[in-house]
Amino acid sequence: MPQLPTLLIQVVVILLVARLVGWIFRRIHQPQVIGEMAAGILLGPSLLGWVSPAISSALFPIESLGFLNSLSQVGLLFFMFLVGMELDGRRLLERRHTAVLTSHVSIIFPFLLGTLAALYLYPRLSDERVKFVHFALFLGAAMSVTAFPVLARILTERRLLGGEVGAVAVACAAVGDVTAWCLLAAVVVLVRAYDSLAPLWLTVFGSAAYIAAMLLVIRRVLIGLQRMYEKRSAITQDLMALILLLVFGSAWVTEQLGIHALFGAFLIGVIMPKEAGFKRALSGKLEDLTVVLFLPLFFAFTGLRTRIGLVHGGDMWFYCALIIAVAIVGKFGGAALAARLTGMSWREAGAIGILMNTRGLIELVILNIGLEIGVISPAVFAMMVLMALVTTVMTAPLLDLIYPPRLRRRDVSDSGAARAA
Repeated sequence: MPQLPTLLIQVVVILLVARLVGWIFRRIHQPQVIGEMAAGILLGPSLLGWVSPAISSALFPIESLGFLNSLSQVGLLFFMFLVGMELDGRRLLERRHTAVLTSHVSIIFPFLLGTLAALYLYPRLSDERVKFVHFALFLGAAMSVTAFPVLARILTERRLLGGEVGAVAVACAAVGDVTAWCLLAAVVVLVRAYDSLAPLWLTVFGSAAYIAAMLLVIRRVLIGLQRMYEKRSAITQDLMALILLLVFGSAWVTEQLGIHALFGAFLIGVIMPKEAGFKRALSGKLEDLTVVLFLPLFFAFTGLRTRIGLVHGGDMWFYCALIIAVAIVGKFGGAALAARLTGMSWREAGAIGILMNTRGLIELVILNIGLEIGVISPAVFAMMVLMALVTTVMTAPLLDLIYPPRLRRRDVSDSGAARAA
């Protein structure tokens, strides 16, 4: 079948299934994005390829997957740029004590548990082609992440953004995401440097110099973009083109440095001006296309790489259960304990722990990077995709159980009164 018609049919099917399954998940009080994640797995070998291999191979022939992947990767660049834009340093400063302590404990604890679990899992789920250090560090980093966008959506739907718990959760997730991405960047640099002819010091110092230049120099230059917006009161086509050039240019630089293109897109988002009108207008230009089109394509491509059939037999399901348990204990336990130590009640600390345990889309991005650089096998990839789904699906019902609506309303009311005073 010709390449373009195949791609168009794939896009149509993916969008239809993603919207349908997303709608079903909304009906059971789950964020739509979780349904779209599940839709991707349903379209892969775990269901469609198992039920009807002929339809699966006709719809998603192997030779066409490169085009689907390239299109989804462009969407991921936009998505990581939007995630970076949502990180606001002023919001972190307001709750820096709680945010820094809770977020870093919720990174360090699951990271340590993940690396300890690697001692047991490495000889059973990996081989000598992957260095133990790389496997352990990646497993620890993957256990540490929180899905900032999914978390924000859950907080909005549960009307928690105006309360103390919501504000702390957002601040913790923001700090935690930056830390987790730094850890992942270090893992990617180590793995790629091991397989590359370029010396490790060149990658490390080149990356450090680029990040310093972005934070200290380019960040100030980008204020001019906000002035251009204020002059026209709109994101013009010329301004939009300039911003896209910056996103793709930054992504290209970090890819050439040996980190990953996604880090460059994320970094340019972090240093973008945070004035509310500019940020809202720019997000409005990119968000709908990214969320409605590109992310479902990424979920589908992830689903096509996820073969749950590889997790078979008692031993393999035990390893999968162990990964899920370590992820939950590390993230929920670390965040809840740290929040409690900062003076929050047990219910509030429990709510923070549940929210920080949300992994969702960001986890899938990290897992795809791990599979791409060869640090995890397809079987481990499938197990960790299941972990991402389980930890995300459990968030909403557990939050309603531990932190019911009456407490949420009181939290928002008290926070509003405190701001008014």
